[in-house]
This record gives sequence, C-alpha cells and structure tokens, in this order.
Amino acid sequence: MKFKLNLLIYFGSALFIFSCQKNVDMIVYNAKVYTVNENFGVASSFAVKNGKFFDVGGDEIIEKYYSKNILNLNGKVVLPGLIDAHCHFYGLGQKQQLIDLVGTNSFDEIIERLVANRNGKSIIKGSGWDQNDWTNKEFPTKKKIDDLFPNIPVVLERIDGHAYLVNQVVLDLANIDYKTESETGSIVKKNGELTGVLIDGPMRLVDKVLPKPSTADQIKSLLDAQKICLQNGLTTIDDAGLSKNILLLIDSLNQSNDLKIRIYGMISNDSESVNYFLDKGHLKTDHLNVRSVKVYGDGALGSRGATLKEPYSDDIHNYGKLVTGPDKIIELAKKLANADFQMNTHAIGDSTIKILIDAYKEVLIEKKDPRWRIEHSQIVDLNDINGYDNKILPSVQPTHATSDMYWAEDRIGKKRIKGAYPYKMLLDKSKVIGLGTDFPVENVNPFHTFYAATSRKDLKGYPDGGFQNQNALSRKETLKGMTIWAAYLNFEEKEKGSIETDKFADFVVIDRDIMEVDLEDTPYTNVHQTYISGELVYDNTKSN
Repeated sequence: MKFKLNLLIYFGSALFIFSCQKNVDMIVYNAKVYTVNENFGVASSFAVKNGKFFDVGGDEIIEKYYSKNILNLNGKVVLPGLIDAHCHFYGLGQKQQLIDLVGTNSFDEIIERLVANRNGKSIIKGSGWDQNDWTNKEFPTKKKIDDLFPNIPVVLERIDGHAYLVNQVVLDLANIDYKTESETGSIVKKNGELTGVLIDGPMRLVDKVLPKPSTADQIKSLLDAQKICLQNGLTTIDDAGLSKNILLLIDSLNQSNDLKIRIYGMISNDSESVNYFLDKGHLKTDHLNVRSVKVYGDGALGSRGATLKEPYSDDIHNYGKLVTGPDKIIELAKKLANADFQMNTHAIGDSTIKILIDAYKEVLIEKKDPRWRIEHSQIVDLNDINGYDNKILPSVQPTHATSDMYWAEDRIGKKRIKGAYPYKMLLDKSKVIGLGTDFPVENVNPFHTFYAATSRKDLKGYPDGGFQNQNALSRKETLKGMTIWAAYLNFEEKEKGSIETDKFADFVVIDRDIMEVDLEDTPYTNVHQTYISGELVYDNTKSN
C-alpha cells in the first residue's frame, strides 16, 4: 500500500511539473551563447517559439519549458545570426556562372583560363581580375583576346566591379570608339588606341547590349547565393544595389518560401526602380526590407576611379571621376528625404566623402533619425572625420583594407594613407559601424571580416602588428558590427542582431570561441549550423 502511495505521489509530482512547463518549439541548452545584448551578456540556454526567442537565460530554461525539439550543444558557441552590411548577393549568384579570374598572377594566366573554359560559348564572361596582383601592374589591353576571339564577345569584370576589359567585338556592339566620351568614368586609351578597359560609367553601354538573363537564370543566381551565405552563417545580407525587377523577384521567392535568408535590399539608382518604390513606399516583410537607395558617388581605388581632392600619387594628372555629380546628389538626397527613404552612397575617395557629408548635412538638418550611410568610407580626409555622427553612419569592409594595403600607399601617398580605412576613428564619431565584405569582391566568409577588423592583417598574417593597427576594432566592437550595429543601420535592431526575447530566432553554431581563442585562429572558424526563425537552414554537423 505504501509503495502504491509513493508511486502515486511520484507520478502526480511529475504530472504537476510537466503541466507547469510551457510548450515551446525548441530548447537550446548547454551552450555558450553570446547574446550581444546591451550588456554583451553570455547565456547558456534559450527557448524558441513562433520563430522568435521566447526566453534566454541559464539552466533554468530546460526546467521551465517543454519541447519535442531539444538541442544539447555540449558547450559549443552560439552567435546571433550574422549580418553582412554591404554585399552583392545577386552578383554572387551570377558570378557562379562566370569564369573565375580571382587569384591570377598575370594576364597570360587569364588567357589560359579563358581558353580552357570557352566550351563553345556564344559569349565569354569572366570576373575577378586584379592587375595589382601581377608583376606588370598596368591595365591589360584587348590585343590578345582580340586575336583569340575575333568573333565572340568577351567581357571580363575587374575584381571590384568597377572596370571591364572587353574585346573589339563588344566595343563595336556598344558603339564605343576613340571619339566616345564619358563624364562618369573612363574609356582607357594607350597611344591613341582603345585598350578595351572601361571604368565605371562606360560599362553601362556594354551592359545595355549584352543578353539579359532569363527569369530562371535569375532565380538560380539567387538560390545559389543563398546556399553560399547560409553555409557561412549569414542570416541577413544588405544587397548594395538591386533593380526593381530583382527586388520583386526576391519578394515572390520569399512569398513561396523558397528564399530563407533575410535581405535588406537597396534600390539601384535608376529612375524606373527608384520611382517605382518611392511611389509604393517602403516594402517590409520578415524577409525583405526595401527602404533605401544605393547611389554610386565615385569608382574604386584599385582602378583609380575613386575621386580624390588631390591627384593620385602614382598618376599625377588623375583625380578620379565622380559617377554622380554634386548637383545630382543634392537633388536625389532631397527627393529621398521627402519620401523618408534612406540614402546609402558608395564613396571611396576623400573628395567624394566630403561632397556627401556636406550634402547629407544640408538635407538632414530637420531629420531626427535618418541613419543615412556612407558605404566604404575608405579614404577620409582627417579634417572630415568629424562629419560622421549619429545621422551619417559608416558602412565598411575590413577585408578591403587588408587586400588594398599592398598598394594603397602607392595610390595616395604617405599623408593621405593616415586617413585610409579609419574604422576606429569612424566608430568613435558615429558610435556604431556596420561591417560587411562587399562580396563577391571579397570572400563571403564573415570570419575573415572578423579577423581583418580586429588584427588588421590578411590571412598570411601580414603585416606584423597589423596595417595601421590604431584603427583596429576590439572583438566586441567587431561582433557588434556584424550583428546589432548592422541591424541598426537597417532600422532593424528591434527585431534582429542579438539573442533577446521577442527577436527573430536567427542564430549560428560555430566550432570555436572567437571571443577567446587566439586571434590568429579566428578566420578558420567553421559554421556547424545556421538557423533562421528557429528553422535549421544549414547543417554541417553530419560531416563533423
């Protein structure tokens, strides 16, 4: 009788405990969770319900809640879903269909890759060449590709996306000859002859005559890019320039649940796309946010298209060229401010940055919280650093610094290099900074970003002590720049960017503690799992 009574008490107690537990969709415990909340707290467990973090804390979580989906991480590290604050998501997908020219050591190596991959193509397209990696650092010319491909269009995009090398077939299709002029870029000539190199503006003449991808091709590019991003722990990306058609295609893929990743889509600055969305207003769903316009102020430093206050140190008659002039910047800024759209402008040269700061300040004087962005913020006159504030925010790419450091001083000299890639100084002024990669210009891997920002070194460990290490960010600052601050730049800090109650349950499980391990180990971090809204969207544990 006593035994039966004890058994009854036991089952009654168990039933009472289970009845007190709240049902949730998922419980994660026995982890090291960097919440990136206001106090940068570290938790060990959390519960997920309806796609959001329901509770975050310690071991008590496992007692408070019941779920059929319980994940014991055995001490693994969890980060908030990572955000790339400036990239080209659609461009990454497109690049998967092109001949890869990254890492070539000479123009002859490019020719070898083109010949090896021609395969009866009606048009040959490649991407990723960088003459700064070659012994001969001058721009290439079209002569060899004219000889090899006299009847097939050849378009080779420079690594930064700001220059093409094309053959004569393409020049003829685009009606470009030695008389063609451009106010927004350069048609490079040598000894009075066209070299086939087009910088910034003239590239659009080529784009207009190239075959347009089908909708099926566009969808494939988007899904290919998504797969790569999820493998790298990215749960939100900021695509820096998408046309109306691609943004609407993304929206349709989100509605059909084919696109899991979250996208902050900046509208390309073409009249059709801008006018369409300004008429419609902000487009906001859980997976797509369209409320900003991407503007090109100038070109890139590597192709000498960035606009400088003084000439290039290695090209003394060249100041670079504005892609969008001051009058047009002011006109567009007023238009966007009136429509309550964010303006995000590519600015690499110190002249362009000064123009933008002045324009932004003039237009935003009555705006309380515009969060307008200067994308790249690369070569900043030290006298202009104070122009950044809580209204004018920097969005930067740390691996640009470690890629460019080999030749940047040649471009701009010893004086101006002191204001180059000044991330810590910018953070001190704006109090937030967004970190991205600009992929596919740089590698997608966000842990390369983490390492470059904190060490100011490349993957070779160069240079000792770091490149201008006074502008290195701390580990906490860097993780914030890849999570909560990036979300803030997107007006999304209340829904993502940290592991806190009522935010989207976007998180990443990784194989090492990037806040504690040797800094040199951080770029080799592996993503084990990626979750969006509590849904497992990438799983690498089966092979570990």
